[in-house]
Amino acid sequence: MRGLAIGAVTVAVSFALGGAARAVETLVADLSSYRISITSSFQGTDLLLFGATEGGGDVVVVVRGPPEDLVVRRKARVAGIWMNRTAIAFTGVPSYYAVASTRPLDEALSESQRRRLQIGARQLVMRPSGTAAGDAEVARYREALTRNKERDRLFQEAPGTVAFLDSTLFRTTIHFPANAPVGRYNAEVYLVRDRQIVTAQSTPLFISKSGVERALFDFANRQPAIYGILAVLLAAFSGWLASVVFRRA
Repeated sequence: MRGLAIGAVTVAVSFALGGAARAVETLVADLSSYRISITSSFQGTDLLLFGATEGGGDVVVVVRGPPEDLVVRRKARVAGIWMNRTAIAFTGVPSYYAVASTRPLDEALSESQRRRLQIGARQLVMRPSGTAAGDAEVARYREALTRNKERDRLFQEAPGTVAFLDSTLFRTTIHFPANAPVGRYNAEVYLVRDRQIVTAQSTPLFISKSGVERALFDFANRQPAIYGILAVLLAAFSGWLASVVFRRA
């Protein structure tokens, strides 16, 4: 096992309390692996995050996936048929977002801290793009986006799952479902005392395809036009072959 925090990027944060700055406190954390490889048999995986601190306190772990733009659509019944009627696009949505903590976030952190650092799915800043909808309408679409992500296990909140093994050592498990997108992730670990963050650490994590899946993924990104043509030809050939087999049967 590698030593604690090898290759990690550590960010020490000192907050002013009562007009005087607190001293930066020790926090080290590491992941059981910095890379997840996706193959055709990938069914999801769990990563262990562990670390140590001095003097106890609460620990909050946030894992964020690469940002993406998403469109949320609302269906309505038209002449007895359900159709997409309205839509709102959101920018900068985390493709994956997970939070684990020693206790519920509203008990461990102040609301201002959660809002400023976007800790908690309902605190994420997901900005609408190119819409004239009012704030209440945008909020409903944003909530629907969050529910969809939670249903697909791409947004997760797990209070009480960061456990201290003794007064200094802690650990938790982060689950990545089979549909976790590829890209660079960041695992952020916060040490909290008196509902205020006293220090933090950020560690990168990478999810990538491997084997045949990696080759196809790279080819589709490098040559999208050729990939599209080949996909259409393959689909047409498969349809023709199926028709021949069923006709003979």
